[in-house]
Formats: sequence, C-alpha cells, structure tokens
Amino acid sequence: MSPLPARRRAAVIGTGAIVSGSHLAALRAHRDRVELVAAVDVDQGRLDDFRELAGGEVAGFTSVGAMLDAVHPDLVLIGTPPALHREQTVAALKAGAWVLCEKPLCLSLAEYDDIAAAEEASGAYASVVFQHRYGSGAVHARELITSGELGAPRVAHCQTTWHRDAEYYAVPWRGRWASEGGGPTMGHGIHQYDLLLHLLGPWAEVRAMAARLVQDTESEDVSTALVRFENGALATVVNSVLSPDEVSRVRVDCADATVELTHLYGHRNDDWVYTPAPHVAPDRAAAWSTPASDTPSSHAAQLGALLDAYDNGVRPPGSGTDARATLEFAAALYKAAFTGHPVHAGEIGPGDPFYTAMHGEHPDWAPKERA
Repeated sequence: MSPLPARRRAAVIGTGAIVSGSHLAALRAHRDRVELVAAVDVDQGRLDDFRELAGGEVAGFTSVGAMLDAVHPDLVLIGTPPALHREQTVAALKAGAWVLCEKPLCLSLAEYDDIAAAEEASGAYASVVFQHRYGSGAVHARELITSGELGAPRVAHCQTTWHRDAEYYAVPWRGRWASEGGGPTMGHGIHQYDLLLHLLGPWAEVRAMAARLVQDTESEDVSTALVRFENGALATVVNSVLSPDEVSRVRVDCADATVELTHLYGHRNDDWVYTPAPHVAPDRAAAWSTPASDTPSSHAAQLGALLDAYDNGVRPPGSGTDARATLEFAAALYKAAFTGHPVHAGEIGPGDPFYTAMHGEHPDWAPKERA
C-alpha cells in the first residue's frame, strides 16, 4: 500500500468574511490533508481576530512577501479585493505555491495571461473559486449532458437576479473598474454563467446590452446577453443587482429532457430537477435522478478537487484555458454591450482595448478623471 501524501501547508491572504467563513470551513473540512500555517492581512486587528478564530499555530503577517519568504507554503488561498488578485497570485506562483483565488481571478485577459506566464515559469497552478461546478448535482448534470444522455442541448437560460443597495456600494472598491473589474457581470453573475459554460462547453458568439439603471457606479448594475454555443445551443444570460426577489437559476433544454437548477448562493442535489420529454420512457428518466451522495456546492468541495490534483501532480480543475474561457466570456459580453456588435470567441487579444480592461476605454463607460 502506497503511503498517504503529507498534509499540505496552506496560507491565506486576506482574513475578511469570505476567508474567515468559507475558506476556513473548507480547510477544516480537509484537516487530514491540509494545515493552515499562516495568514496575511494589512489590518492587524482583523488579522489577530482571524488567528484566534482559526486556532492552532497560525503565523501572522501584514506583508505577502514576508509570509512567502518565511513560510514557503504549498498552497495559498486568496480572498482580498479583486484589484489585488493578479499581483498576489503571481507572487505566490513565483514562490512555488499553488493558488486558489476568489473570483474574479483578475481584472482582464491581459492580467490572466500574466498569471499563465507565471504558471509556466514556476510549474505551480492557479485556480479560481467557481464552487458551483463541484457540487454533486452539477457533476451529475454535466455527465448527463456531455455524454449525450439527455439529447442535444438546444436552449438554455442563466439567471443571476440579486439585490444590492447603496450601502453595499459604499465600500470604496465596489462598482469601480480599477478595483472590481466590473459590475454584476464580473462580481455576481460570473458564478452562474461559469456553471452554464461548464455544462454546455465552448461558447461561439455573444450579443449583449448593459446599463446603469439605479446605482451610482462606474460599471453596470445590469447586463443581458444572447449566446450561441459551438454545439448550436442558444442561451440567454441575465446579471442583475436590481432584483428584489433574488434567485440564481440555470436551465438547459435538451432534446430529451429539461434540467433546471434553482438556488441562491449554493446548491444541493434537491435543487436540480429533470423533466423528461413526452417520448422518453419512464425507466430511462428514472436513471437521471441525482446521486444518493449529496455534496453541496462549496469551497470545501472545490478544495478537495484541488488537493486531489496536487497529490497527483496534475493541473487542477478551474485553472488554465478552462478558467480563462469564463473571463473571456465576461470580456466579450462587455465588448458586445458597449460596442453594439456581436463578439466571437477568440477575437479579443493584444491590441484590442477590451483585452486590457473590461470597459475597453469606451467613452460612455471608461472611468472619468476625478477632481
């Protein structure tokens, strides 16, 4: 029998709510495989509170560089504001650590390609948190769709209709291109349409609209898109922070069945519903039911998949070209919305203004000089 792999040594960068809640819970869920050894935060009081919450011998640092030099972690979990993600991810990669970073991994395709170059140079990998892919219901649905068991995908709908008020946007980095990268297209709906892309595969063309209808922000507070996939399926995508009745929904109509997920911030098996077409035999439809094992979508589920990849020395899911496709979709949605023209997969590259910023320097959307 081969020996069990050693526990991986992990550090967190940022100790706010997402780290002290979701990431710390994920680390505890895998305590037999990973050990939290260090934490970084520029706010000493917040750092001290987190270290007390985490328990054990967690070293504290106010500098990412100092932590990397002193600790040399195997894995770094990043939960800071988006504008810091690229710099911190690259620093961790250069130190030889694998990275699991909150979405968005970075603010542009140009920044993503900087991270890819750091991966290539270091041999380490960076994954973005897209935890909805990893719940057992999502794994099961993807197997059914990609295997052809449900028939050819034809029509899909992806909905993130949430509500955020002015107090939410009073946090200085929110709603600004330079610090958040965009509005609900980047910060809210990205989880749902990442899952849609995960289920349906490569997208081919995007047409879109976006608006500032309520919030006083640089970026949009609502966007909508029409999407054509390489397999021929057509989809709608809605990203909103203006919706009092909050819901997250993905629906895919295939030739033999409709599969629908309805939830808010996370799903379990019972949130997935399969409706067979009239011609489908009952015994065939019965085989589509979700598995008995119910793994909720969560940071813990994704961390487990990353640790599996680490133990096997292979690229983790949610990284590389796979994760880049989701960021490219966001850039394409913005470009299509702001220019009024369809955008095709692969067309945004160096020299395109939407490669370096999601606003694409569009005069109606680019940041204005402040007095």
